[in-house]
Amino acid sequence: MKILVVDDEMDVKSLFEQKFRKEIRSGQFVFSFAFSGEEAIHFLANHPSQVVMILSDINMPGMSGIELLKSIRKDYPSAPPQVMMITAYGDRQNHDQAMKFGADDFLTKPVNFVELKEKLMLLPPLV
Repeated sequence: MKILVVDDEMDVKSLFEQKFRKEIRSGQFVFSFAFSGEEAIHFLANHPSQVVMILSDINMPGMSGIELLKSIRKDYPSAPPQVMMITAYGDRQNHDQAMKFGADDFLTKPVNFVELKEKLMLLPPLV
């Protein structure tokens, strides 16, 4: 399963690679990383049907995760990836706004990687 992680914090890449080491090694998950909403849009433009899941932070400089979510839902309706929003602010307003614009799920930071793995395992594989 191909997963795009979008977060402006650079250490997220090494954290995901560490937490999913076994799944990456076995080929179960393939992670790509974008460090801004704009970078994620560029990645999706070049790999439109490859990404099955997007894990996006909400609070980023420039394009926010909510703006990214709106763009994904508008520009990729034919092969919509699952989108899970992640934020340090687990307040109702962020949650409701993310769900209103089409998020499939919502997690708060610090990310519970056991819970995240369980959620990812439930996703249908890309055929």
